[in-house]
Amino acid sequence: MSDATAAISPFHLAFPVHDLAAAREFYGDLLGCPEGRSSADWVDFNFYGHQIVAHLAPDEIGHRKTSEVDGDAVPVRHFGVVLPMDQWQAASDKLTAAGVEFIIEPHVRFKGEVGEQATMFFLDPSGNALEIKAFANIASLFAK
Repeated sequence: MSDATAAISPFHLAFPVHDLAAAREFYGDLLGCPEGRSSADWVDFNFYGHQIVAHLAPDEIGHRKTSEVDGDAVPVRHFGVVLPMDQWQAASDKLTAAGVEFIIEPHVRFKGEVGEQATMFFLDPSGNALEIKAFANIASLFAK
């Protein structure tokens, strides 16, 4: 699908956590992701219309490698969402007010370039890296 504004099918992402209660608090309470199905070993969440599933797997947690992107050490293994700019700002304000420690502070990268975007990175309690980003012009999401 080439049109960035066209309807997008929800993605599914499974990831490891060290503690399901901590995952519920972080994804459910802090990020506001409604909880779906669960078992003793996993719980799924509605992450902005996408299905993410926290699996209890303490030996698999954490990010380890980074890659330089516009002067930032971006965690290679990360996931996230692209929001409208006003929702990105609201999320940034909420996370800042909650005392979330950013591994990359909220800012705009690639200023003046085709891919100019607002971004922020932070870790969940299991060390999984998340990115929330926004584009002033969503049509530039996949622009070269």
